[in-house]
Formats: sequence, structure tokens, C-alpha cells
Amino acid sequence: MEYGKTLRVTLVGAICLSLAACGGNRGGDAPASTARTISHKEEIQGAATKSSVFDFLNAKPDQTVQVNRYLWTASLDVLSFLPVQSVDPFTGVIVTGYGTPPGGGRSYRATIHIKDPALDARSLNVALQSKGGPVSASTTRAVEDAILSRARQLRIADKKL
Repeated sequence: MEYGKTLRVTLVGAICLSLAACGGNRGGDAPASTARTISHKEEIQGAATKSSVFDFLNAKPDQTVQVNRYLWTASLDVLSFLPVQSVDPFTGVIVTGYGTPPGGGRSYRATIHIKDPALDARSLNVALQSKGGPVSASTTRAVEDAILSRARQLRIADKKL
């Protein structure tokens, strides 16, 4: 019984010490010998500069877009028969709705993820789905090949400029 009580006291002590370590000095406290009167306006400004848990919501991203523009444009060109539902250039995801290709009778929907700024097959991930379920791997591979071919064409055309 004594062992359980010692364990609880040690655990509570460790929690208290870890919480006390979290609240270190923020550098804004003046020593008692140089204390001065702080106006209400200065208190408000000081409170506004302190960081909080929710600061990440207001932070501006300082990252660059890591999406290959040729793959992006080629994906939209090749799958232009599909209605675009959502686009996020920062993560490289294009989500389309159901659409029927020209000359086809089956409707498809696609999710394209461009993972890397390099123009190669590893950067592109295509997921196709029909109303009956997932599409065969050969169909998905054919769409990926068409997107990669179109991206290379766009890149070659861009170098001629």
C-alpha cells in the first residue's frame, strides 16, 4: 500500500515540475529596482504581443508551392471532360466530379495528387473511380501516361519560347 502512495506523490510532483518548467520568464518582467508604472495602454499592447496556442491560425505560410506546373496544367487538360470540384495548389490535389469522356458511355471521377515539383511519374498519383467502384489499374495507368505525355509536350513548347 505504501508503494502506491509513493508512486502517486512522485507522479503528482513530476507533473507539477513539468508544468512549472513550461511557464518560464518571457523577458518582459523588469527587476524590482527598475520598476516603473505601466499604463493601461502598454498592458494591452504587451498582452497582444504574447503568443498563444492559436497563433498558428493567423500565421502566414512562408512555404513555396511544391507542385510541378506542367503536371498541374496537363492534368486539367487531359481530364477537361470532368467537372472540377476542388483544387488546392498548395497540397497539389485536384478533385473532380463524375463526367463521361467523349465517345464513352461510362462516367468517371478522378482525384489527382501531384506530390513533387519534379516532372516524373513518381510525382503524379491518379485515382479513378466509376459509379460501379474503382477502375482497373490499366485504365488508371493509361490516364497517368496521358497526363505525363501532355506535361512533356507543354514543357517542350515552353522551352521554344
